[in-house]
Amino acid sequence: MHSNVKLSLIVARGLNNVIGVSGQLPWRLKSDLMFFKQVTLGSPIIMGRKTWESLPRRPLPDRENIVMTRDWTYDAPGARVYSSFAPAVNAAKAIAARDGKAEVFAIGGEAIYKRALPLADRIYLTDVDAAPEGDAFFPALPDNEWHETSAARFEVSEGDDHAFTIRRLERTPVDARTDA
Repeated sequence: MHSNVKLSLIVARGLNNVIGVSGQLPWRLKSDLMFFKQVTLGSPIIMGRKTWESLPRRPLPDRENIVMTRDWTYDAPGARVYSSFAPAVNAAKAIAARDGKAEVFAIGGEAIYKRALPLADRIYLTDVDAAPEGDAFFPALPDNEWHETSAARFEVSEGDDHAFTIRRLERTPVDARTDA
C-alpha cells in the first residue's frame, strides 16, 4: 500500500511569493538546484506542462517524471502524462512504494502547487532574499498549518545570486493547531 508515501512540495519563492517569470526561474541559485537534485533524486516528481517545457533537460534523470496537462494528446517523451491530479499523485505514490521511496514531489508550477498544497505532508521551501518581478506565485501558507523542522542559511556566493534559507516544513496535525 502506498498510503505511507508522503506528498512533498519543493519550491523556491521570493519575498513576494514569486516563483517564476516567463516560464523561467527569476534567479540563479546553484546551491539550491544542487539541494533540489539531492532531495528528489530517485523519487517520482509531478509537474505541470509549463514546468516540463521549461526544463533544460527532459526528462529529469533518475526520477520518474509525471507531467500534468489538460491536453490529453500531449506527448512528453520520457514522462508519464496525466490530465487529472488525483490519479497522477496515486501513480507517483505507487511508483515510490514499489521503489522503496518515502516521498513524491510536486515541483511546480503555480497551478500544481495550488492543487498539491491541501494534500501535502511536507514542504521543502527555499526562501530567497529577493522580490523579483514575476508572473507565477506560490500560494500563501496559513501559519497554523505548518511548522518548521529544519532550516539552513546560504549567503550570496559564486553561483548564488541571492542569499536564501532552505526550510523543511511539516504539516501540523489538526488537533495540534491553534486558531490564531
